[in-house]
Amino acid sequence: MQQKADEIVKTLKSKGLRVTPQRFAVYANLLAREDHPTVDQILTNLNQDAPTSSQATVYAALQALREVGLVREVLLEEGVSRYDANVGLHHHFRCKCCGAIEDIGWDTFECIDLNKLRSGLKAERYEVTVQGICDRCETKSKV
Repeated sequence: MQQKADEIVKTLKSKGLRVTPQRFAVYANLLAREDHPTVDQILTNLNQDAPTSSQATVYAALQALREVGLVREVLLEEGVSRYDANVGLHHHFRCKCCGAIEDIGWDTFECIDLNKLRSGLKAERYEVTVQGICDRCETKSKV
């Protein structure tokens, strides 16, 4: 556990960030989960034992982490910002029944040819969002 904490401190410092308890807590929380939480979900999780963080504090920590490339904002549904500490190239699957979000490996889709965009459009990056029903919801509907 201490080794993981030391790694987080080292990562924050390597990006030029001052290590505050709030930044540390928010980043550690995101690294430990795969559900692409909202600010409110992070806040609830951080304040589970005792209220120590505010929504403004979580937003500020996320903004700082985002600016140095340690966290990315993921927009998978209208009006909802989610956050992901997996900043490597990947896509997402979102279950339309339960709302679960899961990472999809970058190489899952063999051929997306950005050269086929109409003339005048210059793509800088892309990400695929697949929407459907997860296996847990599919199993429930069969019962």
